Amino acid sequence: QVQLVESGGGLVQPGGSLRLSCAASTGDFSINAMGWYRQAPGKQRELVATMSNSGLTNYADSVKGRVTISRDNAKNTVYLQMNSLKPEDTAVYYCHAAGYYLGYDARYEYWGQGTQVTVSS
Repeated sequence: QVQLVESGGGLVQPGGSLRLSCAASTGDFSINAMGWYRQAPGKQRELVATMSNSGLTNYADSVKGRVTISRDNAKNTVYLQMNSLKPEDTAVYYCHAAGYYLGYDARYEYWGQGTQVTVSS
């Protein structure tokens, strides 16, 4: 079973910055992509940013230029640096990992428990 442990959420003023971290304990699970999603009250969960093992990134249009995703593959850790935060960035942020168990073809996905980010003055 893969466990994703997030940290770094909190309350920040508009224009401020936060850095989220997510560490994965994987066992025999081979991760090939990690990323972040978010869910605001009354809204569906949405992509924030993802990064493959090769470094390919995908960002939501709403965060481009303000958010940077990075990974430490050796540590199975993904980071999300968020700058110029806006009230509309307020949401629960979830870490996501996708990959395969060694010797099997089926793709699996796992989620963290979520960390609250609140942008408010």
